[in-house]
Amino acid sequence: MKYIEIDEELYRFIASKTERIGESASDILRRLLNLSVENVDISLPTAISQPSLESESSTNHNPVFNQAKAAVEKIIAEQSRVTQDSPFEEDIPTSTKIDFDAIVSQHLLSQQKGAVGRFMYLLSSLEANARSDFNKVLNVQGKGRLYFARSKQALLNSSKSSNPKEVASSGFWVTTNNNTAKKQTILTEVLEHLGCDSERAKSIAEHI
Repeated sequence: MKYIEIDEELYRFIASKTERIGESASDILRRLLNLSVENVDISLPTAISQPSLESESSTNHNPVFNQAKAAVEKIIAEQSRVTQDSPFEEDIPTSTKIDFDAIVSQHLLSQQKGAVGRFMYLLSSLEANARSDFNKVLNVQGKGRLYFARSKQALLNSSKSSNPKEVASSGFWVTTNNNTAKKQTILTEVLEHLGCDSERAKSIAEHI
């Protein structure tokens, strides 16, 4: 097992390239460098420690470090060039752009079982498009009770009859014991929190 030191900018960039839960820093670098992940020592650390001033000079002579740093810095430079050349840079939001038109599939909706099935399908479809922004659903709450939580037990603590269900495999749970009208209201609020205009949000929610 070997450790390398990297600067803060590289550390943040490598972390931003994570594609799956539990992916180690070593796996990320191997993917960026097009190296095989087979026969990799499983004792490798799951994260790369940040640099200390005392060890910075020694890591600069580490060939593995220099190779990884050169590759990542090249990617950073290319991304920076593309961003600077884009005339629409100021119009690009920091949050994920959601294609709300892709949320509803009449064919897939018709295969769902009842209002609960359609409610869960639409939330799952929205979660797949919203990605990290989906955590905004936690802001959608009722008076004295939760509608969304990060665990099944949290919803049960709020209401024992909440009938919690997980939204896909996202780690977000939603109460499903409300009537259809309330489910539509909840979904409308979720869509609005994620940047959908009110009329469009209501139109999507009517598919429940």
